[in-house]
Amino acid sequence: MTTGLAFLPPDQKVLSRRDIIVGDLEDLLGKDGIVSDARELVPFETDGFIAVRRLPLAVALPRTTAEVAAVLKYCARYDIPVVPRGAGTSLSGGAIPQEDAVVIALTRMNRILDVDFPNRCATVQAGVTNLAISEAVAADGFFYAPDPSSQLACTIGGNIGMNSGGAHCLKYGVTTNNLLGVTLVLFDGTTIQLGGKHLDAPGLDLLGVVCGSEGQLGIVTEATVRLIAKPEGARPVLFGFETAEGAAACVSDVIGSGIIPVAIEFMDKPAIEICEAFAKAGYPMDAGALLIVEVEGSETEMDRMLKGIIEIARRHGVQTVKECQSAMEAAAIWKGRKSAFGATGRIADYICMDGTVPLSELVAVLQGTYDIVRRHGLRVANVFHAGDGNMHPLILYNINDPEESRHAEEAGNEILKLCVDHGGCLTGEHGVGVEKRDLMRHQYSDADLAQQMRLRAAFDPKWIMNPSKVFPLEGRVE
Repeated sequence: MTTGLAFLPPDQKVLSRRDIIVGDLEDLLGKDGIVSDARELVPFETDGFIAVRRLPLAVALPRTTAEVAAVLKYCARYDIPVVPRGAGTSLSGGAIPQEDAVVIALTRMNRILDVDFPNRCATVQAGVTNLAISEAVAADGFFYAPDPSSQLACTIGGNIGMNSGGAHCLKYGVTTNNLLGVTLVLFDGTTIQLGGKHLDAPGLDLLGVVCGSEGQLGIVTEATVRLIAKPEGARPVLFGFETAEGAAACVSDVIGSGIIPVAIEFMDKPAIEICEAFAKAGYPMDAGALLIVEVEGSETEMDRMLKGIIEIARRHGVQTVKECQSAMEAAAIWKGRKSAFGATGRIADYICMDGTVPLSELVAVLQGTYDIVRRHGLRVANVFHAGDGNMHPLILYNINDPEESRHAEEAGNEILKLCVDHGGCLTGEHGVGVEKRDLMRHQYSDADLAQQMRLRAAFDPKWIMNPSKVFPLEGRVE
């Protein structure tokens, strides 16, 4: 892309001491705990937001909370910026480094430390993948609810940083609703505990502040997460509609009726064609849009909910209602949805937006999205968490064409502004990172931003933690 996203200028004093810094870090973690060779640093130059690439000064690979604390204490002493990194799946540039920064990658901290079924929770290191938690407790009838599409790779530490969601967050909530406690290492190496196995902690809700803070308040090294008992049964159903607007209106009416399925996922026609070609999931190819609606509970409960949903869908021009007849068929349906981003990457470059809108505005913002992309001469595939209004338009373009890249970036910014103008917000689960940083003034007043930055500075007065992210570079409060 032709993105002009700026970063803070690198500190020349830090750059001039690079060899000394690398040597000191090797003393702390050992030579195998530090990456400093230019070629070996390349995998860390960007994340899922590939529009921006910068090589870090070095990468630290700690294995314990104590090692994270030692690195942070050292970096604070010499004012060295730090960029926390999980699996690098961020779609907003949250883990992109800068030239004078040490990346602290937590991928070696990948152990499940404790599973406590009586208290329905598990304590894990931050580098444990999202899906690994559910796999570890599945045989005992439990699972971890937040399920981002990248759950096979993304880590719990990254999920906490971005407050990640997923298809099933409609019923079970996003990360903050399933997080009980963390071990947090502050910028100067101080280690604190927030929350725990109990349901609520006394005092200020600092856990709520940390979840979604994008690595700016400290580094989460361990987390205690909520485990949920598997439902008696679950049944995904495909609803094919003549138009995208009909499908979107159906979503609003289903939620407005008081029916809360476990998930409602939306795909428009371009997304259906892309995902079906990849996953062979049995999607209705004659539909203008489809909904994947999953209900759970007893057979009686599922039948009752589906009856109500089908009645509402008929009022919005539903053409196809296809109930799963087997576990294999259900898995295929979800494979298509979970593979949407990867499948789209097979046919074109794209940028994925992450605005969230009230359900009553879903139809208007969807139509506005089509208008914006059409005006820029591009294509868009919409696939998103419709039940909570978290939109993910995938704007298709040619990254090697500077003009198309500029139009794609402009269209994305216009779509996010449209979401805010309709009562929504810039991000539902991907975070602000660098992608949406310069749009923060469109959502927040100067007074709002100043208050947020004062809170940030209370945790990190030197502003060395993930420094070029989230807040506009101008007017920062210390």
